[in-house]
Amino acid sequence: MIQKDLAFIFPGQGSQTEGMLADVVNEPVVAATLQEANDALGYDLRTIILEGSKEELGKTVITQPAILTVSIALWRLWCEKSEIRPAVLAGHSLGEYSALVAAGVLSFKDAVQLVSKRATYMQEAVQPGEGAMAAILGMEDAAVVALCEEAAEGEILSAVNFNSPGQVVIAGTAKAVERASAMAKDKGARKAMPLPVSVPSHCMLMKPAADRLAVEMEGLSFAVPSIAVIHNVDVKTHDDALAIKASLVEQLYQPVRWTETVESMMSNGVTRLVECGPGKVLTGLTKRINKEATSFNIDGEASLNEVVTNLG
Repeated sequence: MIQKDLAFIFPGQGSQTEGMLADVVNEPVVAATLQEANDALGYDLRTIILEGSKEELGKTVITQPAILTVSIALWRLWCEKSEIRPAVLAGHSLGEYSALVAAGVLSFKDAVQLVSKRATYMQEAVQPGEGAMAAILGMEDAAVVALCEEAAEGEILSAVNFNSPGQVVIAGTAKAVERASAMAKDKGARKAMPLPVSVPSHCMLMKPAADRLAVEMEGLSFAVPSIAVIHNVDVKTHDDALAIKASLVEQLYQPVRWTETVESMMSNGVTRLVECGPGKVLTGLTKRINKEATSFNIDGEASLNEVVTNLG
């Protein structure tokens, strides 16, 4: 039963927490999803998700398949507990892969193997310490773009995550990010906050990783989505497999236009958004983007039951 005013959104890297899925691990569909991930990857991701330390879960090569697996386990559990389906899906960066699995575009096995390779390619594209990311708070989007142009000084630096009004993430070479962060307050920013990441995502430093990912995707089957998925790079939906693949490749080195994504959903009749996956990062962003939105999240048993009750 599709509800036209309902969207499901899926989180990206940074939403991982210790003990994910612990309270629903005995649900057969969750246990099966964890086993499917283990079989696809050839290592025990299940134990890392349930028992891994913050440090282990924070490694890019673990974080990406772990968040995808948790998000899809929770999506499948939702599909068992409720007949209600959203009219549209989206995901923040890595979360776009979760959305595509939920829409039937990619099989979970193919997706978890692909994001594992994606994480490896991203990690290998930049030597440790060469790249950085920072959140610029309290500046207009256009002002952050201009700041990056000024601070780059011939190096790679760009605004990469337009997360909500007044919250833009920048990425590039470590020195350029440092320069921009130092200049930001003089330009009117409330705060420039370095992010604890090992990979400068969504800037041109990721182009080599994107090229490798494109080759990896050539042999994979992409189906027509059963639910519309809004893509990060162009804030559009695509039915064509080649267009979807191109969007995923570009996503690695182009900005995540999250503010526009939520605004697009709401301008097309969405009033309720459910974040499906670990944490509440996107739920918080949604409230900042549009205060009229009704936001829920599903990250375990209690929140799932609450959403089932609220959505009917």
